[in-house]
Amino acid sequence: MQTVAFLGLGVMGRGMASRLIDAEFPVTAWNRSPSRVEPLQRKGATAASSPAEAAAAADVIVSMVADDGASREVWLGAQGALASARAGTIAIECSTVSPAWVAELAHEVSARGCALLDAPVLGSRAQAAEGQLVFLVGGDGAVLERARPILTPMSRTIGHLGPIGSGARMKLVNNFMAGVQAANLAEALAMIEASGLDRDAAYSVLSNGAPGSPLVKTVGPRMIARDYDVNFMLSLMRKDLAYAIEEAATRGIVLSTAATARALYDRAIAAGLARADFSAVIEPLRASLPRHADQ
Repeated sequence: MQTVAFLGLGVMGRGMASRLIDAEFPVTAWNRSPSRVEPLQRKGATAASSPAEAAAAADVIVSMVADDGASREVWLGAQGALASARAGTIAIECSTVSPAWVAELAHEVSARGCALLDAPVLGSRAQAAEGQLVFLVGGDGAVLERARPILTPMSRTIGHLGPIGSGARMKLVNNFMAGVQAANLAEALAMIEASGLDRDAAYSVLSNGAPGSPLVKTVGPRMIARDYDVNFMLSLMRKDLAYAIEEAATRGIVLSTAATARALYDRAIAAGLARADFSAVIEPLRASLPRHADQ
């Protein structure tokens, strides 16, 4: 049975780590806020005081943190996981990070005799808790097969997209489209509310018609109910849009719709909604209406 170091127990990480414990993998867990480790300890995990301590005896190290900066600190900081990782260890970066950072991390991991998979996920809090995530994996196929027993309890699907960086690139494509759709839906609902249409009837038309994507059907009810309990944090969606814009620019592509959507997320962050669910992107639009229509 492979031993696992799990680094980062936020909205997604705690559900993922819990699935590994349920599958009877020996898990050593670390989080910047130690209190988040306690529920996993009660399930049988071992707590670590640093990523280096967690990684010291691990066969597989899994990271699920916020962004490039947090990932860099977890892997390469003074108490980072690579300071103690043993040769032959598999490093799995599940965070949504930039392809440029993935390339740098792959170099550092290889220099220590380890192997990296970039394996960001599709899904949110519920899917993480239920083991129903979709993994988008970049890296060597043989390494993926060694890591598959670890990924399986957390996943519905494991897709191998290609070499290192492929997972990160696909995740940014996915998330920029999701972020744009949510911003588009926010504008549509704001227009509906301002126009005096019956909001429930109008939303039914949208959700059951051509615009009715799974995201529209999931996020729309949250916007209508103003239920912003976090499934995916608004500031992280803004970050993903920024990473996608930067990555596309390196290939001569301008993501104009992503840039427009990012501006709306910036307005929401300025309104104090950075740590709300990304569906709260509608609120700055509502604030600018001549009236607030709770239909």
